[in-house]
Amino acid sequence: MFTFRAIYFFFALALFLVEVLIALYINDRFVRPYVGDFLVVMLLYCAVQAVVQTSVQKAAMGVLLFAYGVEVLQGIKLINILGLQNNTLAKTILGTSFEWMDMLAYTLGIFTVLFLERVKPVPPRKAVVRNQNHRRSP
Repeated sequence: MFTFRAIYFFFALALFLVEVLIALYINDRFVRPYVGDFLVVMLLYCAVQAVVQTSVQKAAMGVLLFAYGVEVLQGIKLINILGLQNNTLAKTILGTSFEWMDMLAYTLGIFTVLFLERVKPVPPRKAVVRNQNHRRSP
């Protein structure tokens, strides 16, 4: 069940760095809230695929349901319930308010993952080479 796939690990790492840069340097009304949410599900998907042997569909749906769950927890103000409303890191990671547009961004991010997984090039299979010199005696 557990594995390590370097390509997914490196994609997850790259997406994590992009997310950090967005969080640190961009404070607008589109990139930070929506592009960040669009990319975060891709990041989580790649992280899951880097270490867990599972199907594309299961990983994608698991990540999407997790993202939806986090958004619902924002809607019930979990951050306030936990007493973390003044913690900047917690607010950045957990978020502070429910938005339907975030749900759309998560959904579009997962649809993009599913599309990319479908069109990615498949490495060629190695041909089975039979020993032509070995013949049966009549």
